[in-house]
Amino acid sequence: MGCAVSVPLYQAKAEFFKTLGHPARIRILELLSERDHAVHELLEKIAIEPSNLSQQLAVLRRTSLVVFHRQGGEVIYSVSVPEVRDLLLAARSILSGLIAAQGDLESELSPTLRAQ
Repeated sequence: MGCAVSVPLYQAKAEFFKTLGHPARIRILELLSERDHAVHELLEKIAIEPSNLSQQLAVLRRTSLVVFHRQGGEVIYSVSVPEVRDLLLAARSILSGLIAAQGDLESELSPTLRAQ
């Protein structure tokens, strides 16, 4: 019997963030963090071809970030863990901080550049 080799946490995190590395997948997770959506509702809110949406949902399903169930004739998707919303909010906060810091840097550099 072979011994299973565990993946280091940092490697698992890197794979997780790779999964998030597509704008459509981020948008899907944002929408599903608000509430469950049927596929046709996702299509209405995301400018994407149906086949591409299916492909992106499949990636999210494989990583277990989203789950689905059938209700009547519709397929309804939801996030599998509520912490996804916290992650997306944290990313927004980080981006806001980076943009603010960049603005501060630009304002500090501007007088120097004008003086040259």
